[in-house]
Amino acid sequence: MEYQQVRKGVFYSRPNRFLAEVELEGQRVWCHVKNTGRCRELLRPGVTVWCQHHSNPMRKTADSLIAVEKAGQVVNLDSQAPNVVAAEWLAAGGLGAVPYQLRREVQEGSSRFDFFLQMPEGPMFVEVKGVTLEENGVARFPDAPTERGTRHVQHLARLKKKGIGACVLFVIQMERVQLFQPNWRQDPAFSKALWEADKAGVRVLAVRCRVTPSSMQIAGRVPMKL
Repeated sequence: MEYQQVRKGVFYSRPNRFLAEVELEGQRVWCHVKNTGRCRELLRPGVTVWCQHHSNPMRKTADSLIAVEKAGQVVNLDSQAPNVVAAEWLAAGGLGAVPYQLRREVQEGSSRFDFFLQMPEGPMFVEVKGVTLEENGVARFPDAPTERGTRHVQHLARLKKKGIGACVLFVIQMERVQLFQPNWRQDPAFSKALWEADKAGVRVLAVRCRVTPSSMQIAGRVPMKL
């Protein structure tokens, strides 16, 4: 996926989940943050960020913060980007075969999953989770407790037990990572549900992304320790 009209800036502050104060082209402006997660380890005063400019005069903010520099690499912060690159990857056969059908945002019982695939071996539901938290080469999810994420994983485990294909895909929004782990310290309930889903046969995968200030693309799988 690619972004248009990307500008480099300097991050100053984030008064709430949705707004950031950024210096762009010598002026301090308010930008929309395309990620409601905490991102405290990324958005520190003085770091380099990249913002996408929007020409829509009806917007409250003219720019959206989409990426940040951390330790010499670009980290994508756009919470919508993982689903976009996942769709490209899945459609191209990322799970080992090209699906006959790919549908987005599909309701199944009480849950809405990101993708429904009709694979050669049968139907499959896929839930995508974007990952921006990284420490010493280890990517972790989530960065804050997620009851919704836990329910999704538990539902996928129930589907698998009924013989329906199920997959959790963690899209790590940076390239330089060596390992993925669930964040047991931050959210033991989600981490336990993921471990149990894996044991039940749900496919649990983590992939890294090649990221530039104006693009993101899945670049390969990452080892996991659940």
